Parts: sequence; C-alpha cells; structure tokens
Amino acid sequence: MGNIKFVKENQEIIAADGANLRLKALENRVDLYTFSGKMMNCGGYGQCGTCIVEIVEGEENLSPRTDVENRKLNKKPINYRLACQTLVNGPVSVKTKP
Repeated sequence: MGNIKFVKENQEIIAADGANLRLKALENRVDLYTFSGKMMNCGGYGQCGTCIVEIVEGEENLSPRTDVENRKLNKKPINYRLACQTLVNGPVSVKTKP
C-alpha cells in the first residue's frame, strides 16, 4: 500500500500496490487536466499527453516509464510522467498540471 500525496491540492489518498495514478486521482476528485485537457483527453490510453504530472518524491515507488511516455515526454524533465501510464507501488508526492 502506498500513499499518494497531491501537493497543490493538499490531499493524500491511500492506494493499493499497482494502482493506476490517473484512476486514483479521478476517483478522489483530483483535477489532472487543464481546460483543453478536459475537453480533449484520450480517456487514459496515453495518446493525448494531457495528464502530465510532476513527481516530487517517491519516483522509485512508481512503475518504469513506458515507451508511450518516452515518446510523449521526450523533451520534458525525467520526473514528469503521464498519470494514465503510471502505476503506484509505494508512497509518492505528485504535482498536478506542472
């Protein structure tokens, strides 16, 4: 089990190992998307790149970056992830809409 702390929202949630970061955020009403992302997101398939988050702490407790993430985030800092492609396996701190 791991806690996911959403820094900007000052909200902490508990997630089972292997939980999808995007789904846990949406289940707990954490807003991942900017205005255009709300209108045009792909529904969690890694195609649009609108669910970008910044990992502040606990990067070692996440699944490795997928090929989809490497393509979408190739010019972004290494601690940026697509929430839809990220599995949580321990405590992590996240900034939404970096």
